[in-house]
Amino acid sequence: ISKEVAKLLELKAQLGSDEGKHKFVLKTPKGTRDYSPKQMAIRERVFNAIITCFKRHGAEVIDTPVFELKETLTGKYGEDSKLIYDLKDQGGELLSLRYDLTVPFARYLAMNKITNIKRYHIAKVYRRDNPAMTKGRYREFYQCDFDIAGQFDPMIPDAECLKIVHEILSDLQLGDFLVKVNDRRILDGMFAVCGVPDSKFRTICSSVDKLDKMPWEEVRSEMVGEKGLSPEAADHIGEYVQLHGGLNLVEQLLQDPKLSQNKLAKEGLGDMKLLFEYLTLFGITGKISFDLSLARGLDYYTGVIFEAVLVQQENDHVEESVSIGSVAGGGRYDGLVGMFDPKGRKVPCVGVSIGIERIFSILEQRLEASEEKIRTTETQVLVASAQKKLLEERLKLIAELWEAGIKAEILYKKNPKLLNQLQYCEETGIPLVAIVGEQELKDGVVKLRVVSTREEVNVRREMLVEEIRTRTSQ
Repeated sequence: ISKEVAKLLELKAQLGSDEGKHKFVLKTPKGTRDYSPKQMAIRERVFNAIITCFKRHGAEVIDTPVFELKETLTGKYGEDSKLIYDLKDQGGELLSLRYDLTVPFARYLAMNKITNIKRYHIAKVYRRDNPAMTKGRYREFYQCDFDIAGQFDPMIPDAECLKIVHEILSDLQLGDFLVKVNDRRILDGMFAVCGVPDSKFRTICSSVDKLDKMPWEEVRSEMVGEKGLSPEAADHIGEYVQLHGGLNLVEQLLQDPKLSQNKLAKEGLGDMKLLFEYLTLFGITGKISFDLSLARGLDYYTGVIFEAVLVQQENDHVEESVSIGSVAGGGRYDGLVGMFDPKGRKVPCVGVSIGIERIFSILEQRLEASEEKIRTTETQVLVASAQKKLLEERLKLIAELWEAGIKAEILYKKNPKLLNQLQYCEETGIPLVAIVGEQELKDGVVKLRVVSTREEVNVRREMLVEEIRTRTSQ
């Protein structure tokens, strides 16, 4: 039987598939999504808030290609490198889709010998991750980055990056948030005094980074069981990574008999103290927490690191707030540009990335819950007519309005009913209707109707643009 089946299958293959009946799967690729007009309206609102903030802080904007040479990205992301999308060899260059906007930025600085720039960059990045669509984790998603590159006095640009995170999250009104801050040097110093061998720093670091998702017991058993750390060293780390606080904790650790003996940790704590002084002047320390468990997985950080999380009070009786995921992160990466520079010249950099997808998810869910109507167009006025045979007049008037920069629409029918035209305004949220009729044309006026109140006024044709502007400027 199996021989006969094989024969038949071979014959079927020779006949070729029946093209007409081919079942076509209609879906977006795994880990990606479409944006409907309503979702785009929310997205634009968020982008505008973020760009306004970046510009307020004096940033320029750049753009880079969506793919880079594979070697540009290799070895910059530590354990996350396995998530890089490699492309097929096309014409002799091995390429990969960009994984973030920071490495391309460092390449851009090194390539153009730039030693000083404050820039933002908003673009899509790609990760071959296991997507969790409900949590805003995708394979293709936007990043919004702001970075300051250049040799400056310590912690002044770093404090500004934290201020930017604070401004954006306050402006978007996502609810209560907390910005956790740490320093790679404090972490490395802590690992050293706890007896972690140098070769294990990075891998232990990525274990510590899981503390926001896993209890200490599980992290400890990963360190000891999978990564071969001695139980004593793990317990020693445990004493430190469960500490969090503010300036008082920095002072306390500066007095710590072991940590204060470590050169790296001491430098990091000195800078942390300075950072908190600047953040106090900016008036934002209420939302900042110095947290020794924060590690951030990426390999390229060298100094201050930070991450903003949204916190939700579960109920009034619980003191402990629950974090619902990171919405921004960043830090200092002073060595990255040097990795690209042929002479190894370093350009110190500090930057922040806003987790825009997670913010969209939250705002979308909130809007669905509130049932608020969202306008997906910005049309100010619909040009309508109450009688037949006035298409030419409608087209003439709408051309005048477009010429004057007014956002205007008409219905694509020769003789639409007035009721249909008004209903269209109701549905799409267009606030005004400019009605042309035979009498109005004789009198040189246009009837302007306010959709919400149904009030109508006659406006002289030459005053119409001004009137529409005034009424829709709010």
